[in-house]
Amino acid sequence: MLTPKQLELLKYIAGHVRKKGVSPSFDEMKDALGLKSKSGIHRLITGLEERGFIRRLPHRARALEILRFPENMGSLEQADDKGFSPNVIEGGYDGRDDEDEDDDDNAEIPDNGMINLPLYGRIAAGLPIEAMRNSGETFDVPASLLGAGEHYALEVQGDSMIDAGIHDGDIAIVEHADSAET
Repeated sequence: MLTPKQLELLKYIAGHVRKKGVSPSFDEMKDALGLKSKSGIHRLITGLEERGFIRRLPHRARALEILRFPENMGSLEQADDKGFSPNVIEGGYDGRDDEDEDDDDNAEIPDNGMINLPLYGRIAAGLPIEAMRNSGETFDVPASLLGAGEHYALEVQGDSMIDAGIHDGDIAIVEHADSAET
């Protein structure tokens, strides 16, 4: 048996994953349910996890997997996320700038649902450094974990972010941007 807020959160997560291919952030969940703090979302997620409705994937952000729904709710297709409605400008933007037209696509989607991202090199865990496109290596990532846009992989070097669960040798998936924001 779920509380009304747990059911609302489960529906929101399912709808968000269905529409965007990735779990919502804690802030998005907090806003969608009208809560004042993320600690309330944490308690709701813990309750859903303890009851076997969702599973958190370890060491990954936005990695919630829906395992089942209450019997009276039905299926994923019936789930909605009415609490959150982003303003979206429709258009044909393909995630590439005009000057990128001669470049090969950075990611290929094979039949197995994985996206092949280029591994561009290493990044320091403490200080930001420029990623260089000098590696011919690639890294497979489930398509469901990526949003829209150009992505690439970097190997983390250093241990200054261990408290955040990012260890030396981990692979960081980065969305291409002209500038970095903190």
